[in-house]
Amino acid sequence: MKSEFLTSAAGRQDWPESTRPEIVVVGRSNVGKSSFINAFTNRKKLAYVGNTPGKTRLINFFTIDDQWTLVDVPGYGYAKMSKAQLEKLGKMMDDYFLHRENIAGVIQLVDGRHEPTADDVDMVQFFREMGYPVIIGATKIDKVPKTKRIAALKKISQKLQLPLASVCLISSVEKTGFDKVQSLIDEKRQHFEQKREK
Repeated sequence: MKSEFLTSAAGRQDWPESTRPEIVVVGRSNVGKSSFINAFTNRKKLAYVGNTPGKTRLINFFTIDDQWTLVDVPGYGYAKMSKAQLEKLGKMMDDYFLHRENIAGVIQLVDGRHEPTADDVDMVQFFREMGYPVIIGATKIDKVPKTKRIAALKKISQKLQLPLASVCLISSVEKTGFDKVQSLIDEKRQHFEQKREK
């Protein structure tokens, strides 16, 4: 997989002028978004991995195989931001999700060790209302005993009211689950392209 950083955007004036389908990675600040992006693309430092969760303040665009764009948006559930910062971030995210026409799907990351949070449920609901297909990536699954992983998968699927087939158990350490993510992304991209051609 060929992956390149394209640009960072603070607002729509910075969005790349492109017709390529975009797959957006979302999740709580400490869910391991950067680790997921780096493991998925097989690049150690494509996305910044910080010691402090919630370092991403901009929307970051990465070109994948010259065919589609992976988009990294700021994590949610950050505790250490001022109200003004949160409002600014919220406006930037709303603008992108409500007005960007390239979005082909969303990868919503949740912590595989726990039940999805109220924030996770709200986000999935928002994407459902927007009509964006959602792929769930349950991260840190290497920290769950192998005998308990299927139960974790079922719990996440039920809580988010999404089919089991759209939940991927992911470990950036074991490098597992990424093939399934890739095939779901391909599916969403094809569907998006077909819809656009009509």
